[in-house]
Formats: sequence, C-alpha cells, structure tokens
Amino acid sequence: MYLERILTDRLLTLFQSFPAVVVSGARQVGKSTLVQKLFRNQADYVVFDPVTDVENAREDPELFLNNHRTPIILDEIQYAPELLPAIKRRIDADRNPGLYVLTGSQQWGVMKNIAESLAGRAVFLDLDGFCLAEIAQETKGKSWLWRWLNEQDDFILKKPGRLKNVKPLYEQIWRGWMPEPQFLEIEVIPDYYQAYIRTYIERDIRLMADISDYQLFGKFVRLTAALSGQEINYSQLGRELGLTPKTAARWINILNSTFQWFEIPAYSGNTIKRISAKPKGYISDTGLICTAQVISTPNAIGGHPLWGALFETAVIAEIRKLTSIITPIPNIYHWRSHGGAEVDVLIESNGVFYPIEIKSASNPGKKSLSGITAFRKTYQNLRIAKGLVIAPCQKFVQASKDDYILPWDTGWF
Repeated sequence: MYLERILTDRLLTLFQSFPAVVVSGARQVGKSTLVQKLFRNQADYVVFDPVTDVENAREDPELFLNNHRTPIILDEIQYAPELLPAIKRRIDADRNPGLYVLTGSQQWGVMKNIAESLAGRAVFLDLDGFCLAEIAQETKGKSWLWRWLNEQDDFILKKPGRLKNVKPLYEQIWRGWMPEPQFLEIEVIPDYYQAYIRTYIERDIRLMADISDYQLFGKFVRLTAALSGQEINYSQLGRELGLTPKTAARWINILNSTFQWFEIPAYSGNTIKRISAKPKGYISDTGLICTAQVISTPNAIGGHPLWGALFETAVIAEIRKLTSIITPIPNIYHWRSHGGAEVDVLIESNGVFYPIEIKSASNPGKKSLSGITAFRKTYQNLRIAKGLVIAPCQKFVQASKDDYILPWDTGWF
C-alpha cells in the first residue's frame, strides 16, 4: 500500500528545475518506493549492489550511461561512485533539468562524494520515516507548523483540530515511523526492528567503517537508544563500554552518517558563557529505541523510565519532518542556561524565535512554561513569538498570555 509523502511536490519541483536530484535517507524509509512511484513511467531504473557490478557500471561508467536514456533513476548510488565523474561530464554538456534521480542510504557514501563531484549540478533532499499526517493520509492544505510560523494569529483564531486516523499514542511510538511496520501485525514488530538493526550493523557498517568488534558496536547502539534526548557526552558514552571519547565520537558520527541519529545544536546567543554548548542527540526512530531497550508491548511504554524521552524524540523528529517542506528550512536549536532552565526546541524563521516545550503529561500545568519564560527574560532583545507546549492532550488551549498547549497529533488545515 502506497501512502502519499509530504515531500512529493518538493521532489517534483526540484526534478523539473535541476539536472540531478539526490534523495538520501535511512534504509527502508521509502526512497525507492517514492522515486519509482513518481518517475518509473518516464525514466529508466537501475538499482546497484555492494557485491555485484550491475551492468558493469563500476568498470565502464561511460558504456553503462550510453546504454540508458535519460531521465534515469540510479538507486543506491553509493555502491557505484565511479559513475559520478561521468555524470558530471554529461551534465556539463547538457544542463537541462530532469536528467538524473539518485538515491542512497549513507551520507558518507552519497553526500560527500556527490557534493564534491556534482557541486553546483545536483540538489539534495533527505527523506525520513513517515510523519503523522502521512500515516493518517491527511496532508491537504498546510501543516500546523507552517501555519504557526507564518500565520500565528490566524492559527490561534481558528484553533486547529487533531488528525482523525492515527493509532493510539503508545502504539504509534512503539511501531515507529518506517513504512513497513505501519502495516505489520503488532506481534512481529520487534522481529522487524531486530532484523533491521542486525542487517544495518552487518551490512552497512562493514562496508563503510573500520570496526573490528561488531558485538560491541551493537551494545553501543543500544546504549545510544537509552540516551536519546540527552546532551551528548562522549566521555560518558565511552566510559560505559570501555571506549575512548574519540572512539565514541567516531561511532556517533557513523550513526549520524547512516541516518540513524540526528543532533539539535545548542542556541548560544550573546551570553555564550552561560549557555551549554552541547548538542542534544536523538535516535531517528522510536521503534528502534523500543526494540533496542526491549520494550515488548505498546502498553509497557506508559510506565517505562524512557517514556518522556520517547515522546520527546517522537515530537522533535516530527518537527524536523515538517520543516523539511518549508523553504528555506528553518534553523532548529535547543536552549539550556547555566542555571538549568531549558527549552526543548527553538525554531528560528525570518529572524523570529519560536520556543516549543515538549511534555509527556496529558495536562501540563503552568510549570511547563518556566523554560520559555526564562528564555524570554534572558533574551529580551530578540524577537520571540508566542510559545507552544506540545503534549498528548485533547485540544488546543491557551496556557498564559503568550503561550498555548498543542496536541501532539494536530492536523493540517
């Protein structure tokens, strides 16, 4: 079953405007499905393999390209980097848009090589797992985040509703956001993620990194899952497993480079000495966290010590997905003062800062606004918009003169 992706229109626009478009993302997030759905009837399609030299593409790139008309989809391009110089030469000879669509699952293998080889010739698009609106198939209109950033007064006046076709909160977080688990029976979800983790470690990591102890790296993945939503401390990560901070940092970079991990930088402003400079790190999919931490059922989430971190991870990942269709993409930070006040998310758009707190309680009180209040007092010269607290609540309500509480499953309108 194909579910419409919110990046569809943006991908089509880029394809119609540039010679090459690169779609990157983690394994199994739907890259191949998306590009085949949009372009298969008008483009040749080739998927590359790490072992087999498909159609002799690595050995003779020019001959390979001569035997395919454009447009062409080159899937898993990281396994045939030898094609990139030949593609570059062809684009230089023909700058028409819509010639190449390339996909890949490794930032090291795709982004680095293509950024160097096709500089000024290709545009890049990252695809994540599903967002809530994609799962509910309620993506008409504008996202709630776009309206909050661009039409805040109208947003407050209209009081947006919630998505209708979503699973219960614990179940959705436990299933995660990759396409296939949305359609699997609940009892086999852990099997899917266990196989995903094993395949990811045994296949991708062996191909891209010099790691001799794969069992230890597997323990490292489980450890980072337990620390999702925390500031990154390489010394702590290394100490837990007997690694040096340098090795811990390198392994985090591997997770980031294969789209299994993302980071939110700290906002510093003008009071650098008072602000924590450490980024916060997140595992990209809550389903992976639940499997790595052996959370065996959706209902077990509610009483689990990681519940707050799971909810924060889900909401911040959702915000990142919704910013991906905003042009230009806004900056996202977190903020924490030396005294301990913090704001989970700061979105900077057009010179305005939008503070957002994430609370896992269904009825967050005024105490949940303390971080936003502290940020306003600290940066009185900044343009700071009204604040949001995102929670598993029932409706959009006003919490103070300048702050509101928003359901985590708010719909588009």
